[in-house]
Amino acid sequence: MNKITIIGSGSVGATIAYTLTIQGLASDIVMVDINQEKSLGEALDIRQGVPFCNPCSVYAGTYADAAGSDIVIITCGVARKPGQSRLDLAQTNVSILKSVADQVVKYAPDATYIIVSNPVDVLTYVFCKHTGIPEARVIGSGTILDTARLRARIAEYYSVNQKNVHAYILGEHGDTAFVPWSIANISNVPIEDYRDAVLNSVTYPEFNRDEVENYVRKSGGRVIQRKGATYYAVSVSVCHVVKCLLSGIDTTLTVSTMLHGEYGIDDVCLSLLNVVGNKGAHSKVLLPLTDEEIAKLHKSADSLKEVIRSIEF
Repeated sequence: MNKITIIGSGSVGATIAYTLTIQGLASDIVMVDINQEKSLGEALDIRQGVPFCNPCSVYAGTYADAAGSDIVIITCGVARKPGQSRLDLAQTNVSILKSVADQVVKYAPDATYIIVSNPVDVLTYVFCKHTGIPEARVIGSGTILDTARLRARIAEYYSVNQKNVHAYILGEHGDTAFVPWSIANISNVPIEDYRDAVLNSVTYPEFNRDEVENYVRKSGGRVIQRKGATYYAVSVSVCHVVKCLLSGIDTTLTVSTMLHGEYGIDDVCLSLLNVVGNKGAHSKVLLPLTDEEIAKLHKSADSLKEVIRSIEF
């Protein structure tokens, strides 16, 4: 029996509820939104398809209905507009997050919280500081979506299963995110060597790091420009975090958590490789980064700290 509450019934929140239902990850899904009619409609729409899925109760509720939740997913806030950076959203969404946190934490003090709203790293930091929830139980979705986009793009170059691609995006979920190429590989073969390592008659295109990084960096904006919002890929990513939290076996994920001296960085939330399991995001894996990559991580941390200093919370 797993109970999951989703705060925010917009495109992302509703799609997460739908994906959780399809994947059979929860027995109870509570949808909470300031627009209760929207929550009622989304919950009804999903609930009527449940006879073809694992048994699940999906309903609209209030913050009080979050009581007993194993996981609370926060997706509410003002959406990013075309051309707007995630960090421009900071002050408005920080104020919204604080209001939400004050109302939900008193009913679900033992839940693990997944922050999805942007700017996710700043909001994860604020949530940690504002609520006092143990840090292992406060997880920002971070760069899991960026990492998925990276692996998908690399897989396209070589027509290979995405799960054979081992590469990460670290740092901020935003403009200063970066790829540590020194450790990126396909089945233990360095990315750029894979083309020559495969013994067949297929001619692969020459791998272009800059094109791949640009693709990842601009993907969100392109989707927003074309269809108004991003919600499918981020919902699948968040549901993967949920699956890992409910699993008995730890999984490594690039989620956003509080740093305490890792790589010389302290008092900021950003994405490193974390060990996630039924105890939350309880450990970090220190990847063997180059000096140049560590410098990029520091640049990302400094960028986020600058935003944190500029907001009131």
